[in-house]
Amino acid sequence: MKPLVLPPLARPDGMTTHDYAFNRLRQAIMVGAFRPGTSVTIRGLAEALESSPTPVREALRQLTSIGALQFLENRRIVVPHITPARFAARRAVAHLSERQIEKITAIDDSIETEIRKGNKVAALIANQAFHRMIYTANPDPVAMPLIESVWLQLGPILGIAMEHVTELYVVDRHREAIDALRRRDEEAVADAIAADIREGIGGFDQQAVARLLRLAA
Repeated sequence: MKPLVLPPLARPDGMTTHDYAFNRLRQAIMVGAFRPGTSVTIRGLAEALESSPTPVREALRQLTSIGALQFLENRRIVVPHITPARFAARRAVAHLSERQIEKITAIDDSIETEIRKGNKVAALIANQAFHRMIYTANPDPVAMPLIESVWLQLGPILGIAMEHVTELYVVDRHREAIDALRRRDEEAVADAIAADIREGIGGFDQQAVARLLRLAA
């Protein structure tokens, strides 16, 4: 069995071992390092993190509490399988300054750069940054935790989608959203973001979902 390899994550000075384990595992799930249905073990994760089992066990408890992982009856810990019923998201978009819109545009450019370089993890992280800048313009502090919970659950299948990006992504909804932001057309921004979420894995129709689930098997 190959040793588990997790995407790197810088550890700030003073961060506890538990917080580092949680944040690194959280990022790994968000960027698709684990495929749906993947089993993980405390021992395997501890070895990958070069950590003792205790902080890993607590990190897994937190991740299961927000739906990113599942404890099965046989005590296995798995990455949940994705089904069409779990896809639902639409967020209100507030006004953004011209400077913020330019930053969003630069982030979108970086997504394209990372895709061309074949760097899936960096592309997904940049994609999250793109959406985060838009969502956090809304002063509602509840929004981002809810959105990040969805990202955690979608991460495994988005990782698969990024491997087939040229086949699945047809319309650039990010550019549509940016154009709408520049026009201050909130309805068009909301429509573009909603379409991006729906089409992010090739459109959430049954055929597209079934195709990605076959790839995840």
